[in-house]
Amino acid sequence: MSESDLGFFVLLAQRESFVETAREIGITASAVSRRLARLEDRLGVRLMNRTTRRVSLTGEGEAYLNKAIRLLGEIEELENSLRSGSEQPSGLLRINATFGFSREYIAPTVSAFCDTYPDVEVQLVVTDAPMNLIEQGFDLSIRFGTPPTSNLVQRMLQRNRRFMCASPAYIEKHGMPENLEDLRRHSCIVLRQEHDIYDIWRFDERGGKNPSARVSGGLSTNDGDIAREWMLNGHGIMLRSEWDIAELVRKGRLRVVLPEYFQTANIAAIYPERHHLTAKVRAFVDLLAERIRTADSQAPFQVNASELSKIA
Repeated sequence: MSESDLGFFVLLAQRESFVETAREIGITASAVSRRLARLEDRLGVRLMNRTTRRVSLTGEGEAYLNKAIRLLGEIEELENSLRSGSEQPSGLLRINATFGFSREYIAPTVSAFCDTYPDVEVQLVVTDAPMNLIEQGFDLSIRFGTPPTSNLVQRMLQRNRRFMCASPAYIEKHGMPENLEDLRRHSCIVLRQEHDIYDIWRFDERGGKNPSARVSGGLSTNDGDIAREWMLNGHGIMLRSEWDIAELVRKGRLRVVLPEYFQTANIAAIYPERHHLTAKVRAFVDLLAERIRTADSQAPFQVNASELSKIA
């Protein structure tokens, strides 16, 4: 399979149209259709469903697309590694990150990055459940507290913890828990994420023990921002990242519950080993780290445990 076939298929999958693909590469729509048919004949599978106006991927086509993107990325990295040290970031940069952090930090950083490096095309895919970087063809993932596998590299961007918190209205109505056992009688808002045990909250070691609490409540979701709004509206206690609640705690809109119990969930950039010295990845991660540091210096990004205890 040639690189040109891979590039052709990726373009067609992105445009979802024979006409638009033909216009971009300077051939006729019928020629695009014939080339796809030849590719499918050679592979012995149907890669795309056709309609009168659009094309869409089959299951086999989706798998082929992911592999094609990864292979093209590897070819690009090989070519980049052979260029001089004056290499400028260019090509496709695929990023995966969580919803809330993407809105607050990743999306603004992408905007600034594209202004500085117009030769880079950025695809940002937001999911709260981590994706497989290698299989899905991502260059970079921004995650919280997830250790990398052996074929991934991790660069910590910011220390971060998750604390339990609730609105003053909820605390006034239901009282402040005095220990983890008290959580059993409280309504807790839980995040349901793939492969996670959502109804058990596990905390960092204290006194040689690993404390945990089984929680329950009437509200759950897989969207952290939705859960936070429910918490702010007084519906229960939630476990939430320090970066997301610090300002709300300072303004009195949230109170920290049992601040001595927390989870370490540092914010890290994670990427395949082959991208370790890639200009586009390095430049983006450097810019993101700088913007986080700037935000931290203007309004402290974290709240230390003693401060949280006083506020709570």
